[in-house]
Amino acid sequence: MLNIPDQGSADESTLRRRFPVHMAVSAGLDFEALLGMARRRKRVILGGVAVGLLLVLVYLVAAVQKYTAISNLMMDTPKLRSVSDLLDPTSLDAGGGGVDTQVELIKSERIILGIIRKMNLKDHPAFNSKTTSFFAAIGNSVANLREAIGLGRAEVDPSEFQAAEALKERLIVEALAKAVEVKRVGRTYVLEIRYTDADPVLAAGIANAFAEQYLTEQLDAKYDATTRAAVWLQDRIGELRERSLAADTKVQKFRADNNLISVSGRLVNEQQLTDANTQLSDARAKMAEAEARAQRIEAIAKDGNVDAAVSESLANPVIASLRTKFLDASKREAEISKKLGVDHIAAVNLRSEMKQYERLLFDELARIGESYRSDYQIAKTKLESLEQNLKTMLAQTAGDNQVLVALRELERESDTYKTLYQTFLTRYQEAVQQQSFPITDARIITGATPPLVASWPKKGLLLALGLVVGLAGGAAAAYVLELRDQVFRTGEQVQSELGLEFLGLLPMLKVGAARPTEESSEPGRLGPISPLMRYSLTAPLSGFAETLRATKVAADIALKIKRPKIIGVVSVLPSEGKTTVTKNLASLVASLGSRSILIDCDMRNPGLTRNVAPFARDGLVEVLQGRKTLAEVALLEVESGLTIVPAVVHRKMTNSSELLSSQAMQSLLRKLGDTYDYIFLDLPPIGPVIDVRASTDLIDAFVFVIDWGKTLRSVVRSTLEVENEIHDKCLGVVLNKVDQVKMTLYEGSSYRNYYYSKYSKYYTS
Repeated sequence: MLNIPDQGSADESTLRRRFPVHMAVSAGLDFEALLGMARRRKRVILGGVAVGLLLVLVYLVAAVQKYTAISNLMMDTPKLRSVSDLLDPTSLDAGGGGVDTQVELIKSERIILGIIRKMNLKDHPAFNSKTTSFFAAIGNSVANLREAIGLGRAEVDPSEFQAAEALKERLIVEALAKAVEVKRVGRTYVLEIRYTDADPVLAAGIANAFAEQYLTEQLDAKYDATTRAAVWLQDRIGELRERSLAADTKVQKFRADNNLISVSGRLVNEQQLTDANTQLSDARAKMAEAEARAQRIEAIAKDGNVDAAVSESLANPVIASLRTKFLDASKREAEISKKLGVDHIAAVNLRSEMKQYERLLFDELARIGESYRSDYQIAKTKLESLEQNLKTMLAQTAGDNQVLVALRELERESDTYKTLYQTFLTRYQEAVQQQSFPITDARIITGATPPLVASWPKKGLLLALGLVVGLAGGAAAAYVLELRDQVFRTGEQVQSELGLEFLGLLPMLKVGAARPTEESSEPGRLGPISPLMRYSLTAPLSGFAETLRATKVAADIALKIKRPKIIGVVSVLPSEGKTTVTKNLASLVASLGSRSILIDCDMRNPGLTRNVAPFARDGLVEVLQGRKTLAEVALLEVESGLTIVPAVVHRKMTNSSELLSSQAMQSLLRKLGDTYDYIFLDLPPIGPVIDVRASTDLIDAFVFVIDWGKTLRSVVRSTLEVENEIHDKCLGVVLNKVDQVKMTLYEGSSYRNYYYSKYSKYYTS
C-alpha cells in the first residue's frame, strides 16, 4: 500500500496499527531476541569463554603453588582468679571481645619479630630472595666485580648496614603479616592460625612458631606483670607496716596519758560497769522471787487451804510428816464414820486429831512465811545498794565519754592499717607464687603439619571464574557487535526504522552471474543471459520468485486499476542487487501474462544493459534524443515475453537527470502506456546521484531494494528523510542477498521467515 502524502507521516502509532503485532517494535525485554543474539554471536561468546579459560590455564601453569598450614589454639574458659584478675593483662573476658583481642595479639608485630629472631628468618633463602631489591642486587654485583678485578671491596658504612638490616627485617615482618591469617572458629574459644607459603615445610614451621611464640609471650607477660606487682606490693607492705606500728603506738600512748587501763583488751571502768549491770539484774530477779514466795505463803495461810503448798513447804520434813499424819487420820475417820457412824467416839476423836494436825501445819507455814519475808527484805536492800553503786559509776563514766571517743577513733585507724597490711601481705605471697609458677590461658590443641595439597591456585574456582569472566567478556563483546551491527536484518527493522512495508526476503542465489559472451542471432531478440538474471523464470516456485510475486501483489493493491503501472526499482547504494531484482521481477510479471516492459534508466552506469544486452549499440538515450525509435532499440525476451530497453553509454553523461525528467521521457511513458500494463524502470541508486529525484513525478510507485546485512540503516533512513516523495510512493522494501541460515538467528519463532526451511514443500529452487 502506497504511503501517499495525505496519509501523514508514518509515526510509531500509525505503524503499530498498519502492521501485524508480530512485526511491532518490542518495548520490553525480549528474551527471544537475547537468545537470538547469543545464537548469532556464539562464536564471539565461545571465543570469550575460550580466552578466559586459556588465561586461567596459563596462570595455573605459571603460578607458584602455595601451601597453607593450620595450627589451632584453644583459649581456656574465662575463670575468676584473684591474682590473674588483678595482675594479668591477657586474661580473657566472657564475651567475644577477649578472643578478638587475642587474634590481634597473635598478628602483632611483637609476635612476628619474636618469630623472625627465633627462626633466624633473616638468613632464610626464601625471605632473602623476597627482600633483595633490584638496586641492592646491582650494588652487590658491582661490589663483587670490584673485588674480582682487584680493586678491593669498599668499606661498609655501619649505619648503612644497620639500615639495610632494619629494612630487611621490616620487609619480612610485612611478608609474614600478609601471609598469616588468624580467625576464631565459630563461637568457640578456638583460634585457627593459617600461614601460606610456597614451601609446605616452612609454612608448617611458621604456623607452629606463631602458636608457640604466642604462648611464650603470654608467659612473659604474666611474669612481667607479677614481677612488677610483687615489687610494688613489697614497697607498699613496708609502708603499711610502719603506719600500722605508728597507729598502734599512738593508741597505747593515749591510754596511758588518760589513765585508761585495760584488762583483756577492755577498759577497767567499762568492765566494772558491765559487772554492776549484771549484778543489778541478778538482784532484781532474786528480790522478785523472794517477794513472790512471801506473798504465796501469806495467801495460803489466809485461805486455810491444807492442800495448797509451795515448793519450799513440800521440801520441809515437818510439814511433810504432819500432812502424812493428817491424811492418815482423815482416811481412818472416813472408814469409821462409814462403818460405825459419824457420831461414834472414835470418829469424833479422829476429827479432833485432824484439827490438831492442821493447826500445827499452819503454824509451820507461818514460820516459813516469816523466813521468806526476811529474804525479801534482804534482796530489796541489796538491790537498792547496787542501784546506788551503778548511778555512781555512770556519773563517773559520763565524764570519760569524750576521751573514749578519741580512743575509739585511734583504735579504728590502727585496725584499718592492720587489715590493709594483712591483705597486701597475702597478695604479695600470691604474687610470689604466681611468679614462680606462671600459667597461660591457652594451649596448642593441633600442631601444623606440612600440607600435602596446595591451597593456591584453586583450579576449580579459577576455571569457574575464567568461564564466568570469559562468558561475560564474550557476551559484552557480542553486545557491542550487536550495537555496531546497524544494518538491516529483519522486517521488523525495516518497519521500525523506515516506516515502510516489508515485502519479503530474497535469498542469496548460488547460480552463475557471468555476462553473455555472444550476441543474439536474431535482431530485436535478447540473446543468452546469465542464470542469475532469469532465475525467476527457471525457478518460478522458489522463495525468491514468491517474494517477487508478493511485490507484484503489493503493486496491484496499491495502484489498483491504474494502467499502466509505472514501477521504479531503486536502492540507496550501488551493488545492492537492484538490477537483478528488477530484471527478475519484470520477467516474472511478464511470464504471468501481463504485458511488461523493462527500461534501463541508469544512464551513468547501466548495469542491466551490461548483464543482458552488452552488445547493444543504441538504447534509451538515442530514443529520448529522437535519433532512434523504440522499436529499433527494444529487445524481446522470448521466454517471458518481456520487452527490454537498454541504455547504451558512448560517453560520460552529465545531463542524465534532465533526460529522465524531460518531456521526451514523459511522452515515451505515455506512449508505452498504450501498449503495456507494467512499466519497470531500473533506476540508478539514489545515494550518489539525483536522477531518481528528478523523475519522481513520472513514477507511480517504487520498490526499495536493500542489501541484507550490508547497507547501514542510518544511511537508508537519512536518505529517505530527504527523499520524501520516494518514501511516500514506496510500495515497500525487499531485503536482498539474504543468508537463510543466518536469517533464522535474527528472527524469532514468531516471524514467518523463521520457518523458511519448512517451506520446502511449496518452494522449488
